[in-house]
Amino acid sequence: MSLGSGLLSILRRLKQSSEQEVRLLLLGLDNAGKTTLLKQLAAEDISHITPTHGFNIQCVQSSGFKLNVWDIGGQRKIRPYWRNYFENTDVLIYVIDSSDKKRLEETSLQLFELLDEDMLAAVPLLIFANKQDLMTASSVSDLAECLRLHTIRDRMWQVQACSALTAEGLQDGMTWVCKNITTHKK
Repeated sequence: MSLGSGLLSILRRLKQSSEQEVRLLLLGLDNAGKTTLLKQLAAEDISHITPTHGFNIQCVQSSGFKLNVWDIGGQRKIRPYWRNYFENTDVLIYVIDSSDKKRLEETSLQLFELLDEDMLAAVPLLIFANKQDLMTASSVSDLAECLRLHTIRDRMWQVQACSALTAEGLQDGMTWVCKNITTHKK
């Protein structure tokens, strides 16, 4: 079973209405692996990925579900425009390059700026600790401590180790997302 079809089967089980639209916002610094992750989720080819200088959207419709995943570029000059995409977000997915220790402070500051946004108040947060396939990757527990995640008390959150390149950990993260969509939407 592919990752995309696995996600759809989870969504089918969680279906509550005849047409439920789910909006996932995929953010993180540039080069964190957001587009690779999105393409893995959509079961698309990941061999030729270029930096996102705007946004990518993947829409999947199946069995009464419309899953919209918005991947917004993470370059510093694009980040002020992120707020244009906050409205109606059901789950925030924040992707971190676990191997880029030099940018952990920057990614932490950016994450907490997002969490302070009124339009993202109480929105469940999944942090994909990406690039775990690299020897230089920080562990999930080290990342959680460095990013001060224990201070997040206003929403459900989860850190998921993953590799967008190999797809390892993506299904576990998306399972968490689907379980927390229903909690948030009630």
